[in-house]
Amino acid sequence: MTRAMIVGALLALGMGGGAAAADKPPVVVELFTSQGCSSCPPANANLIELSRRDDVLALSFAVTYWDRLGWKDSFGREDYTARQYAYVPGLGERGPFTPQMVINGRKSLVGNRLGEVEAGIAAATPLAGPAVSLADGRLEIAAAEAPGPADVWLVRYDPNVVEVPIARGENTGRTLPHTHVVHDLQNLGQWDGKALSLTVPEAHAGLNTAVLVQLRNGGAILSAVTD
Repeated sequence: MTRAMIVGALLALGMGGGAAAADKPPVVVELFTSQGCSSCPPANANLIELSRRDDVLALSFAVTYWDRLGWKDSFGREDYTARQYAYVPGLGERGPFTPQMVINGRKSLVGNRLGEVEAGIAAATPLAGPAVSLADGRLEIAAAEAPGPADVWLVRYDPNVVEVPIARGENTGRTLPHTHVVHDLQNLGQWDGKALSLTVPEAHAGLNTAVLVQLRNGGAILSAVTD
């Protein structure tokens, strides 16, 4: 084999390795946060850092139970709070807290400890659920062995960094950056192991779409895809 052939073969292997890496499912990192929580700004900053990684799907859910302290979170919704509460039993927590990061629906960490979160991402078991594709308004979920009934969640999020000035509460006078803020969460139905094809409504301008296939009642995330 000539030198040129060897170099070509090595380049091909390198390109193939990159493609394989790109095909790997992302690690889903959900941050439960609130603009009224003084411990949350560092976690918001950590999520901004994590959102730059190609191997991470970062999602920011604003909860509502801090609203009583004088500042109503501008992104908060009760169904995001309910999502966090659903995680409590399976993750062995005594209750919901902020800032919490949940990795692949399986592991709970304090969101303002970036080193611990990065270690949790590195140790996360890769998603091994059904193959999922999202294109041209269609969601396709392949047939596969199902470990249990699973929900199909449609998530709309803003991929940009948004600065929010806070006028009251624990963060009075601060302007807090947020990214990958979830603006809508819908249950599209259930997946039971059979192939499933669904129509996905068009997203509002500026929002990205993600789909999570997740064991019901706050269980493990089986598959994830984003556009």
